[in-house]
Amino acid sequence: MVKLNKIYTRTGDDGTTGLGTGERRLKSDLRIDAYGTIDEANACIGMARIHTAATHLAIDAMLGRIQNDLFDLGADLAVPDDGKPLGYEPLRITAVQTDRVEKDIDLLNKDLQPLKSFVLNGGTPAAAALHLARTVARRAERVMVALTQAPGEHVSREAIKYINRVSDFLFVAARAVNDNGNADVLWVPGKNR
Repeated sequence: MVKLNKIYTRTGDDGTTGLGTGERRLKSDLRIDAYGTIDEANACIGMARIHTAATHLAIDAMLGRIQNDLFDLGADLAVPDDGKPLGYEPLRITAVQTDRVEKDIDLLNKDLQPLKSFVLNGGTPAAAALHLARTVARRAERVMVALTQAPGEHVSREAIKYINRVSDFLFVAARAVNDNGNADVLWVPGKNR
């Protein structure tokens, strides 16, 4: 159980923060960037839910589950799997979570109009907010992949697969709230030449 009584501790005033293992790292560290960007994606989803809560209840429920999972992903990233014993079982993203997002994508995608062009970010306010969340999720994925390339760092394949699927979901959800793709704003190559 998480218990947060005091919000400021002054321990980060030196530009470091603590991982779940207790190790201190610079706030500019790639691992901190990874789970910080996951937090940004989560905040963007929260903003999108302002637009989905009243009119797209099924999608809103899906987004709520993803928000909770993104905290799991942040916890996963905050406890590096370096093979050292921890004395407890760390929270990790599982295939069950990824599979659930895939099922949600399939459920929404079956009613969408087929795409004949790339979609511009926009349409309804809900769609625009979901597209923003998608771009932040894609950035989180890029940071996580970069982290896997850093010496001594590890990110599970399932964690990377999960965030990839979340960004896919956000794209499909944006189209779904755009009248199942009928209100999508499509890219017209060279339109303004």
